[in-house]
Amino acid sequence: MTNRWVEQFPGNLKWSNATLVTKGMAPYGVVALNDIERVCERLAARQDEHDAWHEEWSAMADHTVRLAEAADAAGRRISAGDYYMRAGYYYYTAERMIPPGPFKTEVYRKSLACHREGLRRSFTRIEPVEVPYEGGTLPAYFLKAADADGPAPTVVVFDGLDNCKEMSVIFAGLEFSRRGFNTLAIDGPGQGETLRLRNIPSRYDYEVPGRAAYDYVAGRPEVDPSCVTVLGYSFGGYAAPRIAAFDGRYAGCVAFGAMFWDLRGWLVRIEEEMRNHQAATSHFQVPWVLGVPDLDMAKAIEMMGRFTLEGVAERIACPFLVVHGANDRLIPPSQAQILYERAGSADKTLRIFTEDEGAAEHCQVDDRRAGVNFIADWISETVVPQARP
Repeated sequence: MTNRWVEQFPGNLKWSNATLVTKGMAPYGVVALNDIERVCERLAARQDEHDAWHEEWSAMADHTVRLAEAADAAGRRISAGDYYMRAGYYYYTAERMIPPGPFKTEVYRKSLACHREGLRRSFTRIEPVEVPYEGGTLPAYFLKAADADGPAPTVVVFDGLDNCKEMSVIFAGLEFSRRGFNTLAIDGPGQGETLRLRNIPSRYDYEVPGRAAYDYVAGRPEVDPSCVTVLGYSFGGYAAPRIAAFDGRYAGCVAFGAMFWDLRGWLVRIEEEMRNHQAATSHFQVPWVLGVPDLDMAKAIEMMGRFTLEGVAERIACPFLVVHGANDRLIPPSQAQILYERAGSADKTLRIFTEDEGAAEHCQVDDRRAGVNFIADWISETVVPQARP
């Protein structure tokens, strides 16, 4: 029987996966399930229409902005903030299917503006920051540990191919803060605002932005520099292990969803899935993230050959956690097993959530809190005691 929570559009993995990502923000009160259901009802009859996705999600975002503006006009600051947060995620969901170009940038700017309005009204403890990087900066958010009375353990969170710091500072940062951790949620090269507004593509040597992130947090008085964990979500499951392998200052590493060991082969598979209309991502996404001119997939496949953990994962020395879903339809759990086995850490853990546990999809997006809670427990029980004996 089809699980409608996961398969919102049976046979349409791209739309179902994108919808599930947005649903995954519901436990944090920043999207409304009724809004999502209303959009999906309209989309169900429009699956053959090229512009349907961004039109329906943008329409819901526009409607929600009007609600935010009305609440603001009535002096209801927090209510307005909640509506702005919703609108930000709806615009971001709309933007996901728009090819790179001025229109995509326009919709993204709306998303970012709404998130900024929402965060400053409803999440006042989340601080926008800039992380120095190669003569410029990378945009990020810093969220302090709740009730900390001194330098606290800290988690640096890098995104995946198509999520952003506005998501991770909420789904990871809020829980980590509650557990006594600071969080730096950062849009690294090829991610979020960094890609969309600063035109900085991804890079195979992700240890470079990883070092920049560590340098930044270590310089903050709220941070215990001996107890910093790096976490990578989805495609960040490639970045975080690479960062930990080359920067021994990190006290722990989490792959929140492993990536394919053979990333070049993965991209070849995606190209085949696109021809058969079975891919979970848009045709332009990976070439765009890599900064490939003309979005040439053949060139992207060639470039992806440099993205490897072969001979790298073996260098990981800090405590290492791989979290994966047994029903991950994007990256099979066998890839998590390979990463776990290849990692050189003497203290490593593989956690695969089963369907019975209800967090078995890609990066636990069907029950993201289950994944984040496990990660927070692991940091508390494994990383912190070793870093702060």
